[in-house]
Amino acid sequence: MKTALSIAGTDPSGGAGIQADLKTMTMNGVFAMSAVTALVAQNTTGVKEIVESSPGFLGAQIDAVFEDIPPDAVKIGMAASCGLIEKIAERLKFYRAKNIVVDPVMVATSSGRLISEEAVDTLRSRLLPLASVATPNIPEAEILSGMAIRSQADMEAAAKEIGDACGCAVLLKGGHNVNDANDFLYADGVGTWFYGTHIDNPNTHGTGCTLSSAIAANLAKGFDLPASIRRSKAYLSGALEAMLDLGHGRGPMRHNFNLTGEFAQEAEG
Repeated sequence: MKTALSIAGTDPSGGAGIQADLKTMTMNGVFAMSAVTALVAQNTTGVKEIVESSPGFLGAQIDAVFEDIPPDAVKIGMAASCGLIEKIAERLKFYRAKNIVVDPVMVATSSGRLISEEAVDTLRSRLLPLASVATPNIPEAEILSGMAIRSQADMEAAAKEIGDACGCAVLLKGGHNVNDANDFLYADGVGTWFYGTHIDNPNTHGTGCTLSSAIAANLAKGFDLPASIRRSKAYLSGALEAMLDLGHGRGPMRHNFNLTGEFAQEAEG
């Protein structure tokens, strides 16, 4: 069995963060492992409190994984400070990690800010150049590119700006009112659109974590980047179509169960 490592923060409600990553990787057929960057008190309605790991302890977690079960892919999610980002980059370079997917988590779906301002430059200069692909959403791509994104043409320009500046492939996710299901990949100087069908489901908490983890799992299994993206979009769409609503919260979003066993079996079949 192929292996994948998630380096990210937690979500006690189970719909995002490392909890979602582990479920997604498992359902996409790889052995999932984790290194925790932060304990995050959050749910589908917002982020309440964050307690970061120390860079040293995060490094020890990463070492523990690579020294025993070297991962075939690495997904990186929330890393909210310069010290954590530097430590992740240092250890991944040391182990010559492959198939690195960086989901540059800056703003949660529930609108909670998850990264410090000073960490953005460190993310751009130290971590993104190591990535096989970065998967920003539109607000994150605006921060990384310094551009306003209001159209599909803006998405193409921003992805190119980030990719050329950081030396990585960029999958700029639609949504956020530009388009709901169409994503743009800029890789090796070539742009490709991945079209999807809008699914009217308010349960969107953790969809970014799920997509990036599925891409990492498929890269670990040997699929190339375009095939990994297509498979991961199909997986996420099937999960959203399931429409399972677990929550009873007061917020606009309830807990999406984005890892149905039934759909995973169909995807693998």
